[in-house]
Amino acid sequence: MSDSDSWQPELDELARREAMADEMGGAEKVARQHERGKLDIRQRIEKLVDPDSFHEIGKTSGAATYDENGDLVTFSPANFVFGRAMIDQRPVVIAGDDFTVRGGAADASIAEKQIAAEAMAGELGLPIVRLLDGTGGGGSVKTLDPKHEEGPNGGFGRGLRTYVPANPAWDHVVANLSRVPVVSLCLGPVAGLGAARAVTSHFSVMVKGLSQLFVAGPVVVNRLGGEQVTKESLGGSKVHTRNGAIDVEVKSEDEAFAVARRFLSYLPSRVGELPPRLAPADDPARTDPALRAAVPRDRRKVYKMRPIIESVVDDGSFFEMGRFHGRSLITGLARLDGWPVALMAGDSYHYGGGWTTATAQKATRFVDLAETFRLPVVHLVDNPGFVIGSDNEEAAAIRHGSSALAAIYQSTIPWCSVLVRKVFGVAGAAHSNAHRWQYRYAWPSGDWGSLPVEGGVEAAYTRELEASDDPEALLEEITDRLNQVRNPFRTADAFLVEEIIDPADTRPLLCEFANLVAPLRDRDAASSPYRP
Repeated sequence: MSDSDSWQPELDELARREAMADEMGGAEKVARQHERGKLDIRQRIEKLVDPDSFHEIGKTSGAATYDENGDLVTFSPANFVFGRAMIDQRPVVIAGDDFTVRGGAADASIAEKQIAAEAMAGELGLPIVRLLDGTGGGGSVKTLDPKHEEGPNGGFGRGLRTYVPANPAWDHVVANLSRVPVVSLCLGPVAGLGAARAVTSHFSVMVKGLSQLFVAGPVVVNRLGGEQVTKESLGGSKVHTRNGAIDVEVKSEDEAFAVARRFLSYLPSRVGELPPRLAPADDPARTDPALRAAVPRDRRKVYKMRPIIESVVDDGSFFEMGRFHGRSLITGLARLDGWPVALMAGDSYHYGGGWTTATAQKATRFVDLAETFRLPVVHLVDNPGFVIGSDNEEAAAIRHGSSALAAIYQSTIPWCSVLVRKVFGVAGAAHSNAHRWQYRYAWPSGDWGSLPVEGGVEAAYTRELEASDDPEALLEEITDRLNQVRNPFRTADAFLVEEIIDPADTRPLLCEFANLVAPLRDRDAASSPYRP
């Protein structure tokens, strides 16, 4: 083959353009990124995925200028990098913002790349991990300035005009919640559309002190919002892991990558597949006599639920989500004899385990996750009901609580409840769907009813107490009388609770449940789409 027949000049040009793309925003901008304590997008991808597995798509897209002969003079890559890779030898889509190019702003992005990344994940059935750093397609008024150096005619096709907003790829973003696992890692300031993408996920992470999340940043808020804020006070990880917008707070980017990989390990690659089982590494028949004293006899005393969780699941397998939001309910993923499950548990350290608006919102979203990816639910129940008082009424706790009940009663996944202590009222009924087969156990510490005796005596016996010469003595007499029927064995007499068990035997029974229902997980499709 002669040189004139070869495409080597074009291949050389391709290599040149790819090398320019590897430079990202240039040495100065990349150095500035590193000085902020942040990795650049290519370092992030390298640390997240299996070695040498990333295949980039659209690497040479960006803003280019040409001379009068049509030869390339300058090239600025788009600030959105995506492609396919492997995580723990499973294929995924990686989509990341490049903060070194215009700080991740819209005037340096190409919307089609975001659309392609989300469409690729949904149509090929691949999990997508978003590495967010910047506005992620959000706006900048510089796009309106004819003198802007990268201006609206700089190769990104915006033109000299304003536009009616439309969020790029949003149909795919929403649809993917019911198609594939979606993970968002906030690795810097994330505003506008980037913030919306962060929370429209199954699992989201912020790095303490490094990432912030907001609808609009401090510059805009301080100018127009009537208050003076910093990035941290407005949208730091302490704000958003407490209000429920973000699931997990970590201390470093490396930790963010690690928790993303771990979260994905519990889930299938796509809806329609089943979550993978790991080789069992813990004896399913293991018992724990210490659980017999885990719940104090004094109903007014709190106790620690997390050691109970750690005892009954496979050793080291509990992966908590949303720890700082809706804290009366603990949620997370775990394994039982190698099988992945979704686990919920009441935490008596917060409102005695009672449900608030935040708790109900947390429960709804978590049950939706389990339903979407066919994860059987294990619920360790300690719920004295909805938290009462004007604050909870003003927060519409009953509406949000009813939404949680709807999610639980709509779910079709296998479900096992263990009544550890309190189960009262409408919220207590959220421990499972009472109209399905009740795969349910109770500990001897179980205490249940329409409302606790301690809070209900005064309401039920108001007239008698008001008419009594010694209301305190009468109250004690009535309470003692009612407490005689609180014995859970009386409930079992009427088969209103199926089995009272030795707490030490909880793990073997839960492992039996996980093995028994494993073939049934795909019997029905998810009952409703995932709600972010």
